[in-house]
Amino acid sequence: MTTQCTGPLNHLSLPTKNPIATAAFFEQHFGCQIVAVGEHILLKRDGFDIVLDHTDDEVSWPANFHFGFEMATLAEVKHLYRTFKEQGVLMETEVFNNSRGSRFFCRMPEGIMIEVNTREDRAESWKKLF
Repeated sequence: MTTQCTGPLNHLSLPTKNPIATAAFFEQHFGCQIVAVGEHILLKRDGFDIVLDHTDDEVSWPANFHFGFEMATLAEVKHLYRTFKEQGVLMETEVFNNSRGSRFFCRMPEGIMIEVNTREDRAESWKKLF
């Protein structure tokens, strides 16, 4: 019997004071589908679930806590950056390359950081890793 979990990562659960606004953000900007609304909101995207749990408590996140969405090309990353900026999404960075590929960081409602990246232009040393 294995002592490690071998199942796939299947969901992310986020506490939020405003699950409706957070769900709308994910639906509008990341193409998530809202499939259940109640005490919790369930979003689906590419076989992955995002559960938004209502809380009345202040939610505190470590400064660099984030999760990422990967785009196929640098052109897509740049286009999404411009679109987000025009739509008033809180942007943390410009598009930049850190050798693993180009990316930008933005914040969703209530401050959780999101990375949007591409590996299309990653440095040669990273190509054998992903």
